[in-house]
Amino acid sequence: MRIMIDATSQLLRSAGVKTYIYYWIRSLQRAATQDSIRLFPFFGGLTGLDHESSSVGRRRTALGLLIVNFANIKWNPVLEVVGCAAEVFHASQHLRNPPHLATRLTATIYDMTCWLMPEVHVPANVAATRQYGEVLRRAAACIAISEQSKKDAVEILKLPADRIDVIYPGVAEGFFTVQRPEAQAAAKRHRLDKPYFLYVGMIEPRKNIDRLLDAYRSICEPVRKEHELVIVGPLGWCSEATRDRLRAPESGIRYLGYVPEDDLPGLTAGATAFVFPSLYEGFGLPLVQAMACGVPAITSRDSSLGEVAGEDAILVDPRNTDAIAAAMERLALSPSLREDLGQRGRLRAASFQWERNAQQSLAFFHKLASC
Repeated sequence: MRIMIDATSQLLRSAGVKTYIYYWIRSLQRAATQDSIRLFPFFGGLTGLDHESSSVGRRRTALGLLIVNFANIKWNPVLEVVGCAAEVFHASQHLRNPPHLATRLTATIYDMTCWLMPEVHVPANVAATRQYGEVLRRAAACIAISEQSKKDAVEILKLPADRIDVIYPGVAEGFFTVQRPEAQAAAKRHRLDKPYFLYVGMIEPRKNIDRLLDAYRSICEPVRKEHELVIVGPLGWCSEATRDRLRAPESGIRYLGYVPEDDLPGLTAGATAFVFPSLYEGFGLPLVQAMACGVPAITSRDSSLGEVAGEDAILVDPRNTDAIAAAMERLALSPSLREDLGQRGRLRAASFQWERNAQQSLAFFHKLASC
C-alpha cells in the first residue's frame, strides 16, 4: 500500500505535533516492510528533530513551504494530483485543502482546545485549527491520540465514533534507556547544582506556568531552599507578565529556554520530580517521557492526563495552586514515595511504544483501504 503522510510540521518551529509526527513517521517507515510511506511536501527522508528549525535541509524546506502555501490556495487542485500517488493521504493540521477525491483521506485528532478553550490560544491559531476541523469532518477515518481527544471530537465536531480509532503515541527509546551518567552530564551542562523539580513544554497559557511558579513560591522553606524549579521550553504566546517572570526569575527558579531533544532524557532523568499541571492536553508526551525515565510525576487530573497517567502519578486540580505545592512538598520529603511512583510510572510508560503505535496505524490504514 502507498501511504502519504502530511509532514508539513517538520518544516516549522513547533513542539508537540512536530515531535509526534517525527517519531510516528520513523516508526511507520521501520514497520512498513510491505508498504510505501511517502512524505508530503518534501518527498524524502527526515534528518534530526529540532523544534527551533526544520527537520530537513534548507533547500528542501524552502521548496516544501512553497508547495504547502501553493496547495493551500482555495480551490487549488494540486493536492488532488498529488493524492493520485497514494492510496491513503493522512493529513495533519497544516493543510486546508487535502485531497479527498483521488485518494482515501485520513487525519489525526490531537486536541479540541481551540473549541473548548479558545482564550488560551492566539486568534490565528484558533482560526487555522477550526479550519482543520473541516478536514476532520471530510476524512474517511481519523486517528485520535487519546480517548479524551476522541470523546471531545465526537461531542464538538459530531464525528461518528466508529470512524475514529484511538492509537496512543509512543515514547522515544532514549527516555527508557537513560542512565545516571547522562543525567549528571546534563545537569553539569546546564549548571544545575541542586536537586530540582522539572517542567518541560511550550510556554503558553494552557500549560499553567504562572500557577506552577506560584506553587513553587509557596512550598515550605526547607524544600524550596533545597530544590530549584527548572522550566524548559520555548516561549510561545504567553503573556508579557509570564515572560517577565521567566526572564527575571525569583530565587530558586531557573528558566533554560529551549533544550535540544537529545538533551532531554538526561535532564529529565535527573529531576527529583516532574511537574506538569497543564489545563488541557490531548495526550501529554512530556509527562510520559518523565515516567519512562522513572521520575515521579505530578500532573493534572483533567483532560487526557489522568487517562494517560492512571494511578501512577499524583493527580491534582491544576487550578489549585495549594494542591500543586502540597504535591511537590510531598514528593520532596518522601524518598519512598518517589521510588514507588518512579517504578510504577516506568511500567506504565512501557505501554506507550512507537513500535506498537506503528503496527496499529498500519492496521488502521489497511482496514480503511479494504472497505
